[in-house]
Amino acid sequence: MDKEISISEFQSLIREMYLDKDRERGVDGTFMWLMEEIGELAGALRSGTPEDIRLEFADVLAWLTTIANVVDCDLTEAIQEKYGAGCPCCGQYRCVCPNSEKP
Repeated sequence: MDKEISISEFQSLIREMYLDKDRERGVDGTFMWLMEEIGELAGALRSGTPEDIRLEFADVLAWLTTIANVVDCDLTEAIQEKYGAGCPCCGQYRCVCPNSEKP
């Protein structure tokens, strides 16, 4: 297995590969690609192989990361800020929020 990649490393990799194209396309165009990939992920979850599912998750993550790069959002900082101290609602590392609420 290859070396694991952190979110920060992945964001840098996507930035290096695609930032010029992504900025040219802009947030709206990039968001539409993300939505297309989410649709493909939905299809894979319903009837795809495990490999299909893995590849679609990777595509969704890549397009989400692309949008973060276009708007200069550091995903590592955003994740740490929102989830670093546990669930944003109940503050626990093992969420105890009622299932009827979105944590």
